[in-house]
Amino acid sequence: MDLGVLADLSEKTIILGVIDLSDHEVESVQTVAGRVRRAFAHTSPEQITIATDCGMKYLPRASAEGKMRAMSGAAAVLRGEV
Repeated sequence: MDLGVLADLSEKTIILGVIDLSDHEVESVQTVAGRVRRAFAHTSPEQITIATDCGMKYLPRASAEGKMRAMSGAAAVLRGEV
């Protein structure tokens, strides 16, 4: 996705999908944090809510749990940076 569209939504809270649900492989915390950081050039961190895209229910439980942990870990890393 072209993250430049986020600049047009400056008054909105952005629910940013940062988890690849087409792959059962669990992303690292740093990979997820990097995806979120890319949005910071277009909107403020305070306006971003980290989320998955829809479809998490189709993943095996272990993949879904790992992806949620990676997302939570990325949020903690990013909170420490801003």
